[in-house]
Amino acid sequence: MREAVADLVRDGDTLAIEGFTHLISFAAGHEVIRQRKRDLTLCRLTPDVIYDQLIGAGVARKLVFSWLGNPGVGSLHAVRRLVEGPGFEVEEYSHFGMVGRYAAGAARLPFFPLRSYVDSDLPTVNDNIRTVTSPFDGEEVYAVPPLHPDVTIVHAQRADKHGNTQAWGLLGCQKEAAFAARRVIVVVEELVEESVIRADPNRTLLPGLKVDAVVHCPRGAHPSYAQGHYDRDNRFYLAWEHISRDPALLEAWLDEWVHGTRDHAGYLAKLGDSYFDDLTPAPAPSGSVDYGDYR
Repeated sequence: MREAVADLVRDGDTLAIEGFTHLISFAAGHEVIRQRKRDLTLCRLTPDVIYDQLIGAGVARKLVFSWLGNPGVGSLHAVRRLVEGPGFEVEEYSHFGMVGRYAAGAARLPFFPLRSYVDSDLPTVNDNIRTVTSPFDGEEVYAVPPLHPDVTIVHAQRADKHGNTQAWGLLGCQKEAAFAARRVIVVVEELVEESVIRADPNRTLLPGLKVDAVVHCPRGAHPSYAQGHYDRDNRFYLAWEHISRDPALLEAWLDEWVHGTRDHAGYLAKLGDSYFDDLTPAPAPSGSVDYGDYR
């Protein structure tokens, strides 16, 4: 992780750490904080606690997003303090607007048309939401520009050493965000042989040709979850509400749990193995399929 972040995430970059409640790479975000990256533009469909930590740590100058918050709990207080003060930039879209920006970036399109902003006030505060006339029937719709992150970080259940990456469970726009990006880091629970990937090709989210680095980092999505490996740590999200309200408590948390640990293994060691006893799900195999061996 240290090498991947040092090599591929640079000061001033546009960075996307995607994942929709599920498969959010907190471990990668913490390494960005440890390395004290600066002046980043952070992009995400639904910024939650990891972005509160990143912004609270001072790595960012701008946030490009749709809905943000601590899911099921409340506000992101570190983000809120900066947004309500001077000097921090925000660029807000609807969920579909952010998906459209990634999709246009992935397809190398000049814009993405959508109806999301009818009767919305967002176009009055975001100059990048504009209208365009259909060349087919003259209808006027809204459009958003492509988004090209310098780096997209995706967490997944497994990948091989070539970067062929497989994920299952609740997915967001990881694929679009990765294909729109200039550089891609994949963080996985398991590093597997290529034969495992080839045996179940329909689970492949990203091909290795699009991936610049693969990081094997078990439990790297904590406190979010990885389907089949560990559940969402709701206790952490509830605790973060109290921590993030107080700048001194937030700084102390970062000092202890991020700057005070050498890497994610150190973070896990502080939690202790027994911490995950209640977060480890029982097995629930989904069955198997026969692809047939055509010779």
